[in-house]
Amino acid sequence: MSDDHAGPLDAPFGRIKIRVNALVFCGNEVALLRRDRANNIHFFTTIGGNVSAGEPLNTALARELEEELALAPGLGTEPELLWLMDVRVTRPGNTPAPRKLHLIYRLHVSADVRRTLATHEFDELTDGGHEVGHVQWIDYRQAADLPLFPPIGTALAQLASPTARPSIVELPAVTDKEYSWV
Repeated sequence: MSDDHAGPLDAPFGRIKIRVNALVFCGNEVALLRRDRANNIHFFTTIGGNVSAGEPLNTALARELEEELALAPGLGTEPELLWLMDVRVTRPGNTPAPRKLHLIYRLHVSADVRRTLATHEFDELTDGGHEVGHVQWIDYRQAADLPLFPPIGTALAQLASPTARPSIVELPAVTDKEYSWV
């Protein structure tokens, strides 16, 4: 292969990344991060982030919960894997979009623990600045109407209760046909 041809890893979705996501419940409410963009555009994300090379999944989840919510291990229930979602969505920028496997976990915290959690999360940007994520507690049954990424709002809203087991573990794959990057 010559140097002027992109290899399979340089192609869109040629690399696979794993992202851990947490749905932290307190009663009927779930913690989500509201992200604000220009022109009064708002969208929500789950608590979570990418798993580093060689990092155990439970370590990555604990790290993300501590970084984004200031939730120390042991202060909530044991995380349980709720869903898996395969996401192949083109995003802005010069780097080819990876295929991401989203592992979506659920855990519960008490009202006392909730009062100690962070209200904002700061993501470092490539220019050295930060994007602020505002922690919002939202009734999980309202999630279907939210611009949420990964797009699990409908599945979340359809849970019979905050502790109910979903009927399926693998959610439908998401591609550019179903989702446009905000």
